[in-house]
Amino acid sequence: MRELTLDDIDDLALGATLLGTGGGGDPYVGKLLVSQAIADHGPARVVSADELPDDGLVLTTAIIGAPTVILEKIPAGTEFRSGIQALAAYLGEDPVALMPIEVGGVNTLVPIATAVEMGLPVVDADGMRRAFPQIEMTVFTLHDLPAGPLSIADEKGNMCVFEANTNQIAESLARAAVIQLGLADAISCYPMKVADVRRAGIAGSMSYCTEVGKRLAQVKRGAEGAWDELLDYTDAAHVFSGKVIDIDRRTTEGFARGTVVLEHLDDLGRTMRVEIQNENLVAFEDGDAVVTVPDLLCLLDYESADPITTEGLAYGQRLNVLAMPCAPEWHRDGMLDLVGPRAFGYDIDYVDFRERTRCGG
Repeated sequence: MRELTLDDIDDLALGATLLGTGGGGDPYVGKLLVSQAIADHGPARVVSADELPDDGLVLTTAIIGAPTVILEKIPAGTEFRSGIQALAAYLGEDPVALMPIEVGGVNTLVPIATAVEMGLPVVDADGMRRAFPQIEMTVFTLHDLPAGPLSIADEKGNMCVFEANTNQIAESLARAAVIQLGLADAISCYPMKVADVRRAGIAGSMSYCTEVGKRLAQVKRGAEGAWDELLDYTDAAHVFSGKVIDIDRRTTEGFARGTVVLEHLDDLGRTMRVEIQNENLVAFEDGDAVVTVPDLLCLLDYESADPITTEGLAYGQRLNVLAMPCAPEWHRDGMLDLVGPRAFGYDIDYVDFRERTRCGG
């Protein structure tokens, strides 16, 4: 077990913003929730699955909705505990720990704050090691672990618990509820035993998130060699630098969807188009796909190196575009069916950006 203190939060939040690939919600509010929880109750306890009993129950909590709404609808904080308590009551068992469902954006921080408030440890693992917009898009689905039963709770005390035959139906039911409850609510899903976390989860993802944040903080401070260290640690590649010349962004069907077009800073004849569904999904350069899900597509401010969330994109911004490989745990049968480009409606094949960069593209 290790303790997570206020001194660790900035690096964790910075790494979470980058791994959120534009989505996952702006971590600023999450930082406030964690800071208040730690100030009130003491440090968070972070454990590995190996430190918990195999038959113990692990529950998750997160914000579900559209990042454009999450930006304005500040959580009360009580909805996360309410959702967990409702699901625990339905299951007839209390959790031994909480876990983030994704390591990306505010949903990295919400489980920490909630675990501290409830006196529980948080497991150093998750189901994505990035952010994805839909409930079924986890490595747990690839291991045939169900997303349900799951609970949805809002800040006004409304809550519900769903059973679902498939994780895709769980997404449909949850999304319909969230649309009715304001598009920024608490969800607790993928209830599982510790043994399932050990077998199927992405272990060490919170620690990885913090290490990424430390390296990005060095880039922001202008430390010598920091960019190369960040790229080496994450196996990432810098694929484009451009100015935002067009944005189409809208909230529809419970998601923030849109397109942003960048014009290259040095070669005005080159453009890049980034497609968004809560997260940055696919980048096209001059019509050709160059980065695709499940790999990470990250936009950073050209001067400050701040990761830019989809709701923070603005006309005229100058951005660096980074591509980062997805966690190795994703590379199982069914990966592309679940989180490849066609899962989001793009009639293109997965592109390994590392092959392109090795060839000098």
